[in-house]
Formats: sequence, C-alpha cells, structure tokens
Amino acid sequence: MATAIGSSYLTLLDYIKREKPGGGIDSIVEVLAATNPIVNDANVMEGNLTTGHRSTQRATLPSGTWRKLNHGVAASKSTTVQRDDACGLLEAYSEADTAVANLGGNAAAFRASEDDAYIAGLSSDCATAIFYGNQGTDPEQMHGLSPRYNSTTGDYGSQIIDAGGSGSDNTSVWLITWGEKTCSMIYPKASKAGLTSQDLGEVTSVDSSGNMHQVFRTHFVWNLGMALLDYRYNIRICNIDVSDLMADASAGTDLMDKMLRAYYARPSDGLANLGKTYWYTNKTIAMYLHMQAQNKANVNLTLANPSGDPMVSFLGAPIHVCDNLLSTESAVS
Repeated sequence: MATAIGSSYLTLLDYIKREKPGGGIDSIVEVLAATNPIVNDANVMEGNLTTGHRSTQRATLPSGTWRKLNHGVAASKSTTVQRDDACGLLEAYSEADTAVANLGGNAAAFRASEDDAYIAGLSSDCATAIFYGNQGTDPEQMHGLSPRYNSTTGDYGSQIIDAGGSGSDNTSVWLITWGEKTCSMIYPKASKAGLTSQDLGEVTSVDSSGNMHQVFRTHFVWNLGMALLDYRYNIRICNIDVSDLMADASAGTDLMDKMLRAYYARPSDGLANLGKTYWYTNKTIAMYLHMQAQNKANVNLTLANPSGDPMVSFLGAPIHVCDNLLSTESAVS
C-alpha cells in the first residue's frame, strides 16, 4: 500500500512523545497537527550538521559487461554527490496586555487562547515554506519544494508533469513521499525538534509612541528545514490553470489523468517501508477533483472513514487539502 508506515518513520508528534520535554510543548504540537495536517504527515529527523543536514545521494549506478570467454571485464563503480540542506529560524512573540488578560480572573486561559492563534499562524508559515520557501531569494528561510522542482528541463524535470496552463493563475498538485530515505523535515544537530515556547512572564513593553505598559510575553522558536534524500519520490503536477477547470474535464486539466501519470512517475509504486505518500492540493482543486470523479467512471478515487473522519484517497494515497498551495503560481517551463 502507498500509505505503509516504515519502522523508522517518525513524525513531530512521535518526537515529542519520546523526548517528553514538559511544559506547554505537548499541547503546542497537538494544536499544530490540528491546524495543518502536513505537520502531522511529515517525517522529522535530526540533521547531521549544526546548521542542517548533509546527505549523500547516488548519482550513477555501476554497469556490468557481457564477457566473452577468455576475456576479462573492466571494473565499474557507482558515483555519489553530497548536498547540504540548511535550516531556517522561524520566531514570534505573543504579547497580552496584563489588564486585558486579567479580566475575568483567568489570565492563563486568556494567554493560552492567544498563544494558540500564534501557533496556528506559525504552522501556516511552515506549510507555506514547505512549498515555496526559497533560500536563493530569502536566505533566512528554509528551502522548500517549488524552487527545487521549478524547471521541466532541470535536474528534477523528470518528476514534473506539465498540465499546460499559462499566465499567473496556476496551481500545483504534489505527490510527496515522506521518509528518512525520501523527503524529510529536519532540525539542526543537537537541538530540539519542533516548535518550542518560553513563557517570559510579565514584562514592560513600549508602544509605538514610546509609552510603557505591562504585558505577558511568550517567545516561540522553530528551527526547521527540509532534506531531499531522493528527489524521484516527489512529483509536481504544475501549470494547472484554475480558470480553465471544468467539472466534467471536457476542457482544462483532467486532474485524475495527470495524477495517474504522477503516481507512476515514481521509481516504484510499492513503497514497502520507505515512508508515507500523500497528495496535497488546495481546496479549489480538491473540489474539482471530486466533481470530475462524479462525472466519469472512476475506481481510483475512494472515500473511507478510518478514524471517524472522511478520508478521500487516490490510488491508495490520502488527499490532504492544504490552502497554502496558491492559485496564483506563475507557469513553470
């Protein structure tokens, strides 16, 4: 099955359970998972560098020789390349005026509700960076997927499926296999996984006019990046022109056709214990995909309720809606 879990597949929730850091971290991770499913999907591993992770990837395979009797064969070998992936530092401060927080006599509950909003915001920032973070233009960020899979004739061009759209009203569908051998979120060596928070207590804040007032302050820090261990297990269906989509796929992109091609663009559809595979779309594409499925004979799009919640899958891989995927992408060429 495409969704098989490997023995070494660890999510952020797994790390928190193992580390048992105490404080408010457990609840933070639960909020992250609830506000953005990709946080709960992604494999997470500790990098081997203090700034990120260095991976060694196979570039070429050795070849054999058909030997003639009484003749020798030349030695051959594989070649490898090393790639470094750096982490970015995502931070925020939550502040609540003490006079407001103390109304009702439960400052802790008020602060928790405010902090949850910051956690949801940082989760959205993380999801956006997974897809669009570009250290080439913003070196302080993590490096995401789109800048890597950005050319049909580039290094990863074989894993890009062009849906034919043009202009700047395009979007993408991603097929991502998370795992320590494929694609993984990373955190720096000897640091802590995930979003951490520090209650700084009551401090004096200065407003824009230079006047002081007392606030409760919380500091959030998330040191994260992405390591691409095997680019072949991620597929981008790009140039999906949103304005051309049709419910019956009579014009515009036939979503299931492109997704079928993406599924078989990977080296293998039998993932064994490599990790987990998911589709990621925004809500608009998810809606059109559902409508197109209703308008044709289809056995590849399925609906199940494994834990009481409906789960739509295509060829066994769950489809997760991620609104951080834009409908304003420029055409990839």
